Amino acid sequence: MTFTTTLKEELAKTDSSIIESQFELISFLNCNAKFNSNELLITLENASITRRIYLLIKKIYSVNPKIIIRFQKRFKVKQIYILSIKEKVDYIKSSINMGTKINLETLVTDEEKIAYIKGCFLAVGNISNPSTSGYHLEFIFSKERLAKQVQNLLDYFELNAKLIKRGYKTVVYIKSGENISDLLKLFKATNSLFYFEDIRIYRDHKNMVNRLNNCEIANQEKTFKTGQMQLENIKYLKDNDLFDLLDEKTKIVAIVREKYPELSYQELADLISNEMDYKIGKSGVNHHFIKINELVKKHKKGCENNEF
Repeated sequence: MTFTTTLKEELAKTDSSIIESQFELISFLNCNAKFNSNELLITLENASITRRIYLLIKKIYSVNPKIIIRFQKRFKVKQIYILSIKEKVDYIKSSINMGTKINLETLVTDEEKIAYIKGCFLAVGNISNPSTSGYHLEFIFSKERLAKQVQNLLDYFELNAKLIKRGYKTVVYIKSGENISDLLKLFKATNSLFYFEDIRIYRDHKNMVNRLNNCEIANQEKTFKTGQMQLENIKYLKDNDLFDLLDEKTKIVAIVREKYPELSYQELADLISNEMDYKIGKSGVNHHFIKINELVKKHKKGCENNEF
């Protein structure tokens, strides 16, 4: 079972008021209803959603849809549920047409807005499984008008929804894990929310550990390269009989660096402070290496100008 199916089945079992149910049904029918002469047809693939839509139609329109079950044998056998309505078709059609004019002002309460979004998600929504791929929730609409309606509603809740064209379809999607989590909270899909948050926390922790490891590796490489450059400078001074020009404290730092080329400035400072008669900090170590580097540069420049 996909995460989308799990979430939709949970949504199909949630309770809602009569007004919320009405807006949920109108949005669902806007996405999924087809009129054929004097008949309204609704095709579904999920038994739980079929049961919910059947009950909502019966409660709101006082009609009993006929349920037709067919078996689709493409790739694998699966059941297709078709709700057929031949009563009050014009009345239902008019209410669906009224749904096309719904906007932020028409939906007075937040609960009504959430119900409208929920109906669209049950009809045309998908969510990726966070354990196997990135965070992605989308609504795939055949009508651009509906897509813009839902995008406006999602933006009302500050969920940062985006809209793109995909062939003949219009897709409204959310990529942020935090925003998807917020939408699941609005849906009151507790079980799906807990699952999603568990995966999100695990992935965020894993990413943080990876970033820290990468930073540590980068710092180690930087420390190693810096140490190698300093060793080359110290060797240059010794090869050119310049080492004795350094003051005694700078010599101490240079000698310790030769013994411990892999240590960071702070580790060198701690070692010198603990084992030598010289208290020094990280900035002090850096200052001595600057003096060594400047002496090397000065000598090299003098050699270029034939001053030595």
